[in-house]
Amino acid sequence: MIGNDGLARAAGWMGLALLSFAALAVAARESLVAMSPAQFLFLRTLLGLPLLVALGAVLAPGFMRTRQWPLHLLRNLFHYGGQLCWIAAIGLLPLALVFALEFTAPVWAALLALVFLGERLGRARLVALAVGLAGVLVITRPGLQPFDLGVGLGLAAALGFAVSLVTTKGLTRHDSVFTILFWMLAIQLLIGLAPALWVWRPIDWDTLPWLLVAAVTGISAHLGVANAFRHADATLVLPMDFLRLPLIALVGVLCYGEGLDPWVLGGAALILAGNEYSLRRERRR
Repeated sequence: MIGNDGLARAAGWMGLALLSFAALAVAARESLVAMSPAQFLFLRTLLGLPLLVALGAVLAPGFMRTRQWPLHLLRNLFHYGGQLCWIAAIGLLPLALVFALEFTAPVWAALLALVFLGERLGRARLVALAVGLAGVLVITRPGLQPFDLGVGLGLAAALGFAVSLVTTKGLTRHDSVFTILFWMLAIQLLIGLAPALWVWRPIDWDTLPWLLVAAVTGISAHLGVANAFRHADATLVLPMDFLRLPLIALVGVLCYGEGLDPWVLGGAALILAGNEYSLRRERRR
């Protein structure tokens, strides 16, 4: 059983993660006025790496050590691609739609685990997969609305994050959260250098505060989610994570005058319901 103290700690960490994700999305949109997604991602990583090293030196000495080089490299190739697509989608779509498309990542992760890891799909997971795919159809509504570049980028980002989720599952058996985050930033800094230089623009110094916000929140979002899972079960953390969608929808309304799309909210709710059902059945079993 999880006590009230553990639940309160999980809620506090998830609150940090939710605010971080929302601030990161706003920082990305504001920065894209002055630079490309590749340059933004490179500068965010460049500024975030020293912050993480300083934090890790205090909280997790020795966090740089790992023996999982191939898995770290595989994870970050796909995670970098996912982030690049996610940031580009933020510049093209309403924020709520980008986040709703991101919520499809567990659906693709389940399919990838089935194909590449040979994981079995029991009834609970099959239900979650079917409901999740239904949610994807509700959000995208193929045939009823055009499938534009932004939606394609959003789904590509979710697929990249799905591969990242599957590989992170393997990494957490051996490496700490700080180790995974350090090698994420270090590898993606190298991966992102050439694309950033290819589209480099002179830095608008008015954008620097937004880059700093992105650097900090990119770390605090990951740490918030990881620590929430330390204090509570996934069945409790997942509904908290879903609050990202109404929060970013509110940010879109207040900051950018974006409308609330009931299809997006409804589709995301289906995806959440399917995943929570699967998690509760597996926990009971």
